[in-house]
Amino acid sequence: MSFIPDWPTLAAFSAASIFLAITPGPDMTLFISRALSDGRRAGIACIAGAMTGCLVHTTLVALGLSALIVASPTAFLVLKIVGAGYLLYLAVQAVRHGSTLTVETGPVRRRSFFSNWAVGLGVNLLNPKVALFFMTFLPQFVSVRDPNVASKLFFLGFLFVALSLPIVIAIVLGAERLADWLKRNTKAMRAVDYGFAGIFSAFAIKVLLTQGR
Repeated sequence: MSFIPDWPTLAAFSAASIFLAITPGPDMTLFISRALSDGRRAGIACIAGAMTGCLVHTTLVALGLSALIVASPTAFLVLKIVGAGYLLYLAVQAVRHGSTLTVETGPVRRRSFFSNWAVGLGVNLLNPKVALFFMTFLPQFVSVRDPNVASKLFFLGFLFVALSLPIVIAIVLGAERLADWLKRNTKAMRAVDYGFAGIFSAFAIKVLLTQGR
């Protein structure tokens, strides 16, 4: 099928997506905090909102970049190279500063499922780093000469959600134990940081070398 990338691309994308899903950040902080304060259902609602945000980002990127490649393949190529550089920067930052996980519990509140969904959506959509990440992350897995770039970007975005969902749902279901374990095991969090940095550096460098030929 024309919208499915080749196996090496899928493998690299899947590995990067999984490491991204398990790396503590604003989304994971929200999921765990809301699950601890409001219950698992609230955490699941926040996940649903964040994943909806990922699909919105995917749609904007797929439509925008497909238009860009038609208008100027050279500009798309430049975006890929700049994007690879940005991902290398993220890898360096992961090693230098590490993951962030500040869990807040607070008093139990009875929020509706929709309210928690809206919070998850808002945290995802209103975070400029997420928008920038999707803009630079997804293009690394499509070719500037690919006529099916839009459909492949959509596929990769949906695959990202499909790979992330089981991980973040498991995190919410075991939120209390996971939060305590992460606080006690800083070395494990650093291992995640180094894994994230290694994988992102590897495929970013590969893109830079390939485009430089």
